[in-house]
Amino acid sequence: MALKYVVKKRVFGFDKTKTEKYVAQNVITNTVNFRDLCKEVSMFGMIPEGAVKHVIDALIDALNTNLNKGLSVQLGDFGCFRPGMSCKSQKEEKDVDADTVRRVKIVFTPGYKFKDMLDNVSIYKTEGNGGTSSGNGGGNKPENPDEGGSGEAPDPAA
Repeated sequence: MALKYVVKKRVFGFDKTKTEKYVAQNVITNTVNFRDLCKEVSMFGMIPEGAVKHVIDALIDALNTNLNKGLSVQLGDFGCFRPGMSCKSQKEEKDVDADTVRRVKIVFTPGYKFKDMLDNVSIYKTEGNGGTSSGNGGGNKPENPDEGGSGEAPDPAA
């Protein structure tokens, strides 16, 4: 697998000097839609495409049900989904309540097959015209994968 990136200039809000810095921003080259993904899974698993769609839809419903209960959901080698939240910090314990929760989110921790893939990923710099100019081996592990990386840029496909 190979990931491509471009270099972007950023000013970080937490930097009091507002110094411009440069970061690598992941380039998403395309998106696989749900129908095409179901076709692909159907070919790998030798299961009819309609059955794949129904199973994935049922999995999403089951994930929603269990995450809404506050449960962590382990999906074998795929990984684990768990509910999480971002909160505003308070100086006093008594000031922490539901209003200090900024947003609720779903945290995904990849299983070993994804971790192995990430350890072996190649990373290549892409110029503005889409050409690849240089590359290096991957395998960089963030200290806390749930919190994103240093200088992580927004997904341009979102």
